Amino acid sequence: MTGVQARAGGAEDAVAVPVVPGVPVAAPVCGPAPAPVTEALPEPSAPPRSPHSPIRFAALGDSFTEGVGDPVPGGRRGWAALLAEGIADSHRGVEFRNFAVSGSLSGDVRDRQAPAAAAFRPDLASVVVGVNDTLRRSFDIRLIARRLDEVCALLTGGGAVLLTACLPDPGSVLGLPAPLGRPLARRQGAVNAVVHALSARYDAVHLHVSDGAWVSDRSQWSVDRLHPAERGHRSVAAGFHALLAARGLALGAPPGREPEQPPPGRADSLFWLATAGTGWLVRRSTDLLPQLLCLAGAEVRHWARGTSGQLDRRADQALQGALAGVTPEGRHVASVLSAPRVSMEG
Repeated sequence: MTGVQARAGGAEDAVAVPVVPGVPVAAPVCGPAPAPVTEALPEPSAPPRSPHSPIRFAALGDSFTEGVGDPVPGGRRGWAALLAEGIADSHRGVEFRNFAVSGSLSGDVRDRQAPAAAAFRPDLASVVVGVNDTLRRSFDIRLIARRLDEVCALLTGGGAVLLTACLPDPGSVLGLPAPLGRPLARRQGAVNAVVHALSARYDAVHLHVSDGAWVSDRSQWSVDRLHPAERGHRSVAAGFHALLAARGLALGAPPGREPEQPPPGRADSLFWLATAGTGWLVRRSTDLLPQLLCLAGAEVRHWARGTSGQLDRRADQALQGALAGVTPEGRHVASVLSAPRVSMEG
């Protein structure tokens, strides 16, 4: 059995999770732009490493990486833990720490998770975040790009190989009507364009998780329709494993794609809606909903006037500015990656 040491949580005092043999380890912006971040992230110290040391894998992000939608006895598992099991072989183990925290924004990853992960000195580090940023009225693609650039620079500066992914916009997953869905699609399209550019700049292992076939496959999604179900987490883990294996960075067997747990039924869906789902709707109603209604109103007005292209151009201009700030050829990259806006894979 491959040796895997797992830690969960986003702080240095993370609690060790035991491994059981045979069981995997558990955009238009309304309002002024926020002030730029000026302080630098701390440089990690460099403890000595042995060539026979376990491969260190750090996972950063939000609920997508924390494992929401993939419950196991005692907590959550998720795609990163499933992937960790397939990185090592009988000669070299893996030490895995999941720093991801549900609800995290790009700023949380930069300010809290990245310094803790850098101190861990990972060989591999996944950075998958941004959907929660699209669901906030404070959305600013320039600020998101700067934050992600700083996180990538910090981790690769410590010698880590990055794992990144472009994600589907929540409007398409939830099946929102066009006036509500298009603003979210523009925002997530901008985030994906930034992630594409940074992935190329830092030579990251990049996985496409925003294609229409994956989004429309209901079996991939949990009852909340926002997080992957076990099958979805396994698909993401298998996709990353194939990319890592092609680079010689995954030494073990790929994770299985078939779920071990039965899919959630109607009773599970109703229970989620009555408990966690209600709380989620209340939080988003006080944060995103007023902003989303404002954006939807503008969408309808421009559609009626035949000027919807103005919204697209504003979003493109903001994206170009964001990419120009984090890539040497930012304006050229922006013109290539900003179209189409609903799907970055088209």
